[in-house]
Amino acid sequence: MNFANYLTFIRIFVSPIFMFLYIEHELLGVSNTLLPYLLLFLFGVSELSDAFDGYVARRYNQVTDLGKLLDPMADSIYRISVFLTFTRPPVDLPLLLVFIFLYRDSVISTLRTICAFRGFALAARASGKVKAIIQAASAFIILIMMIPHSLGLITQSTLHYTAFTVTAIAVIYALFSGIEYIFANREYVIRLLTIENEKKAKENSL
Repeated sequence: MNFANYLTFIRIFVSPIFMFLYIEHELLGVSNTLLPYLLLFLFGVSELSDAFDGYVARRYNQVTDLGKLLDPMADSIYRISVFLTFTRPPVDLPLLLVFIFLYRDSVISTLRTICAFRGFALAARASGKVKAIIQAASAFIILIMMIPHSLGLITQSTLHYTAFTVTAIAVIYALFSGIEYIFANREYVIRLLTIENEKKAKENSL
């Protein structure tokens, strides 16, 4: 553990707070008008932690194998939590879109973890960074649109349509980045499959 990894943990810590605040804001005495601003604050804290943990790790030579695994995992947990939260009113995103995010990230995270256990770490791809930026931009747009909605300036259908559109764009790129990641690391995937086949052959021969 180091300071960069502690910054990464901020996103994991903020995720349930974001969800609880969005869903139970009335229980906490938070008005619909104030809610978007508090959510934007939590969102900003998480995005800043995402930016600075990488900078700190590189600047102070704190890049570790744990950090390489923890950083994308924290990103996945946080951003999927945010979009999963948006499936509730007033945003009302279709749950299917979030499941695509979840499926894509689960496949990539599992692949990276297994490869790490086998002794070869898969580096992040530029497409993954772009995916994170698009997801962050989509969530930011939704949160911004919640402000005029809370003031009665736009209808819920407008909020829902805007949220669906920007999230669908993020989903399409997430699928592309997942396919690109697997293709770019196909050598390691083939090596992993070869190791598994060799193990099974040895077990069958005993």
